[in-house]
Amino acid sequence: MASVFANVLKVHQWVYENSGGVVGHRLLFGNPTLLLRTVGRKTGQPRTSALTYGRDGADYLVTASNGGSPRPPGWLANVKAKPECEIQVGRRKLAAVARATLPDDPDYARRWAIVDKVNQGRYSAYQKMTERPIAVVVLTPVG
Repeated sequence: MASVFANVLKVHQWVYENSGGVVGHRLLFGNPTLLLRTVGRKTGQPRTSALTYGRDGADYLVTASNGGSPRPPGWLANVKAKPECEIQVGRRKLAAVARATLPDDPDYARRWAIVDKVNQGRYSAYQKMTERPIAVVVLTPVG
């Protein structure tokens, strides 16, 4: 079942990218989705990930859940190595800076509640599946 869902996510991301953002922003379960563009920390190659997001003022919040896997998603290591990234929300592209937050951050619980609500409680379910604390990544637009 996990591979079916992974394939659905790949198709969703492909549609989002290849439609220029016209289709894809709310295609997956109706959740708002952005494209996060990073640079691979090892390869230096461009990487794109479609991620559900929440808003916290001007910031966009994404969750490094990786479906509750014991390993965080690769994009998290990429933004830790190089926080400068690009996000695409619908057809709009924005330069941004990423900052991972964990439960020791005073704003983490508030941010977690925002993203978990947007994703109908799935992140709380994912957190129960893994021992690692799942990071909430703050994407702050620049410029």
